[in-house]
Amino acid sequence: MPTIWITRDGDVLDAICATHYGTENLSAVLTLVLEANQGLAEKGAVYPAGIHIALPEITQQVSESPYSLWD
Repeated sequence: MPTIWITRDGDVLDAICATHYGTENLSAVLTLVLEANQGLAEKGAVYPAGIHIALPEITQQVSESPYSLWD
């Protein structure tokens, strides 16, 4: 069952993921979180307060994605 993170004004996804999952393989984790939250990427890089973000359980080791968040 995913954890629901409710944003505070100024939250950014990479900091949310680093806080919840740690920084190892952060790029791959960001990809998984974005896939679990359709439309989240369209909200921009800095979130206003009150957005609900599902942080899925990651039960297996994730490897770095061949894509960069900033490409």
